[in-house]
Amino acid sequence: WRIVASSRSLAAYRVTFTSALLATAFNGATGLLLAWVLTRYTFPGRRILDALVDLPFALPTAVAGLVLVTLFSNTGWYGQVLDPLGIKVNYTQLGIIVAMTFTSIPFVVRTVQPVLEETQVDLEEAAATLGATRLQTFTRIIWPAILPAFMAGCVLSFARSLGEFGAVVFIAGNLPGLTEIVSLLIFIRLDEYNYEGAAALAFVLLLAAFITLLITNALQAWQVRYMDRSR
Repeated sequence: WRIVASSRSLAAYRVTFTSALLATAFNGATGLLLAWVLTRYTFPGRRILDALVDLPFALPTAVAGLVLVTLFSNTGWYGQVLDPLGIKVNYTQLGIIVAMTFTSIPFVVRTVQPVLEETQVDLEEAAATLGATRLQTFTRIIWPAILPAFMAGCVLSFARSLGEFGAVVFIAGNLPGLTEIVSLLIFIRLDEYNYEGAAALAFVLLLAAFITLLITNALQAWQVRYMDRSR
């Protein structure tokens, strides 16, 4: 308990969990939009965009971290635009959020996309003929059908963000209390041969992952029951 509740550990929890929550919120909105575009529109480059969604799965996380550091440096593609605005990404918590977002967004897209593909378009057309607006059609027909999958995708995205290490370690700067995540603190304790400390911190992440798994299973069971009732 002394190790788990130390000030450095609490700071690492705060940075890790808040960054994962913010990354999940962004992934929820962006992932839903991407899934919608990929399933409902046909345009040049659609297959390329669909393939790019899976890039974080294929790219080693350490390589992703190096690429992100380069892109958001003062002379990078994005950094040279953000730096004059006073927005610094590298070696800040914002950089941690960016890295977590990049590595976990496919979970939302790939979870919602199949459900959107199975949603019957004729239901939307029927709603339109009855005078429903696009917003009403989405909120009353589409959203209830995809909500369980959307929530499951967000939970998986959150779990993936909690355990991220390779992409974050390069862009975070690893400042204790500011940009140090739990995964890195575990690695530091192992490097110090403090196996008890590493095990205690790992148990916290293990417990968080177990709770996340329970939530995911509950959402999947809810989705199955909902689909059975709708049929």
